[in-house]
Amino acid sequence: MRLPRRLGGGRASHLRRHTGVGADGWMLIEPASAADHDTAIRLFNSDGSERRSPQRYALRGGLPHRARLPEGRNARADRRRIKRLRLLERADLRFVFEMNMGRPEFTAERFQLPLGAGARDVTLVWVGNPQCAMPVADFDFDWRALGAEIECHPQFPQRTNVSFLARATSTPLEVRFWERGAGETMSSGTGSTGAFAAAVQRGLVRSPARVVTPAGPMEVRWDADIFLTGPAEIVAEGVFLPTSVF
Repeated sequence: MRLPRRLGGGRASHLRRHTGVGADGWMLIEPASAADHDTAIRLFNSDGSERRSPQRYALRGGLPHRARLPEGRNARADRRRIKRLRLLERADLRFVFEMNMGRPEFTAERFQLPLGAGARDVTLVWVGNPQCAMPVADFDFDWRALGAEIECHPQFPQRTNVSFLARATSTPLEVRFWERGAGETMSSGTGSTGAFAAAVQRGLVRSPARVVTPAGPMEVRWDADIFLTGPAEIVAEGVFLPTSVF
């Protein structure tokens, strides 16, 4: 479809909870610009902002439904690198993928982030986008307000994604997410990757590990690169007018 030059600048109306489909963001699939991938992917948040460094994907086994690509080909989502996905299972409109999330880059394994209620110990890590991971004892506090404060903290001029991670003895790693431009989300691939990487560096978990999100569990392992396995499900399809999106 033909899109306006400026895609951001306002909350995307088709993502609204009551008058749209209800989503945390949307993906624009564009034609490939080189032979090493099949398509280009741009990601947008629900507030209309474009993610500056979205994940890159390379697809093995084809894409589901109407977005099918040749088997074993790549999907490129930014200009830096290509990430590869492998289709493990399919049952009707439900899929299980394994994704190579790449190698995490730690800005600070431990950092005292000054906040309104006092400094908090966090891990700063890059997993295709910035992640601020904070270990907590539990989620019995207003982590949403804290996530909003951290997202727009002066330490992060371009804002940051925030994950809160908790683990009791012999239990999986539980996480909550506050994503820049979207707020609270039920799950996040890069958020789970960042939280897992931070937990491994801190000795809270070993690889492989299960990361439990409000939307369900994901399996994560670290073999030079981090690999994440989780589900995707088609829940609806439709047609919208581009003029109503922006």
